[in-house]
Amino acid sequence: MENLNLISNFAEFKELKNIDKSTMIGVLEDVFRHALQKQFDSDENFDVIINPEKGDLEIWRNREVVEDDAVENPNMQIAVSEAKAIDSTYEVGDEYADQIQMNQFGRRAVLSLRQNLASRLLDLEKASIYEKYSAKVGEIITGEVYQVWKREVLLLDDEENELILPKSEQIPNDFYRKGDTIKAIVKSVEMNNNRPRIILSRTANQFLERLFEQEVPEIFDGLITIKNIVRIPGERAKVAVESYDDRIDPIGACVGMKGSRIYTIVKELRNENIDVLNYTSNIQLMIQRSLNPAKISSITIDEERKTASVYLKPDQVSLAIGKGGLNIRLSKMLTGYDIDVYREIEEEDVALTEFADEIEPWIIEALKAAGCDTAKSVLELPVEEIANRADLEIEQAEKVIEVLKAEFDE
Repeated sequence: MENLNLISNFAEFKELKNIDKSTMIGVLEDVFRHALQKQFDSDENFDVIINPEKGDLEIWRNREVVEDDAVENPNMQIAVSEAKAIDSTYEVGDEYADQIQMNQFGRRAVLSLRQNLASRLLDLEKASIYEKYSAKVGEIITGEVYQVWKREVLLLDDEENELILPKSEQIPNDFYRKGDTIKAIVKSVEMNNNRPRIILSRTANQFLERLFEQEVPEIFDGLITIKNIVRIPGERAKVAVESYDDRIDPIGACVGMKGSRIYTIVKELRNENIDVLNYTSNIQLMIQRSLNPAKISSITIDEERKTASVYLKPDQVSLAIGKGGLNIRLSKMLTGYDIDVYREIEEEDVALTEFADEIEPWIIEALKAAGCDTAKSVLELPVEEIANRADLEIEQAEKVIEVLKAEFDE
């Protein structure tokens, strides 16, 4: 087609990455037929031939050859004398086909056609991207960092589609530069101002689940099932797994030889500590496993209130609570039970609750929450640490020590 400035970017249209060939051809034909209807009042006698491989198209008009004085519609008919002037073999009743050139549309019509075509194809591509990524929700994808902003990171996939990783979905230790490659899960896809907005996440539990599927063939094949995952992104996670084959050790399979499998996952999650444990429906045993590495002496369960009282030897309390309280927080999340940790009262020791008439109840509760539920467990600590753990003033902590010491001095 001559003067195809209308589609100077027609070659780009055939390269559109998210539109299949048949759909693109359909849109092109529809747009040009709409232009023909406006120009010639009808498109019924036109053939629109599109060659997406070469990036060009042809429009042919078919007219009936009639007697010179019988032409009623020049768009549908052509006089026999005019046809013979082109090819002497034409006779009345024959079909005459001539190619429509772009300059026959006029400059304004060509501009309108070009804008319409670009708009239609752009809308199609947006819809295609939306559908493509809607089907990928919950899957891991890889993108390259294109731009880093304060509140989010812009990535591009292999087809240069834009992906967004918000700050809230980044692991706290994540740090990116342009050109870095990132793994993340597709969290959601939404249309924003008629543009698909693809949100990624590295903090979702499902991201950790998919990483296990990638690294542990037994999970991918369904021989081992992940029953539950809880995590504090970048800090620590607990993964409960169950094997459907007695011959397979689920924990050993997930950790791998010399920790090879779990190491890859931990590295991807910026050194997030991952505890893998055997799942059980026995809640008492599940709580015990979730508090690992602490060794529990006894557990009292209240199923109605979903609470558990766990008793441990003094040297095990800090292990159960974990650094910054992470271990017990994750155990509560994993089991669904509110877990209270208590020291086993040693001989000649006294529970803090016995001092309720001398120490304010809120201070006793604060000390218990910090893992100190007996007099000796408090007296073992420096006054500064007692104040820090229970959020007390130094004077208040000193008063507590004074009261407790008096008990043993007696």
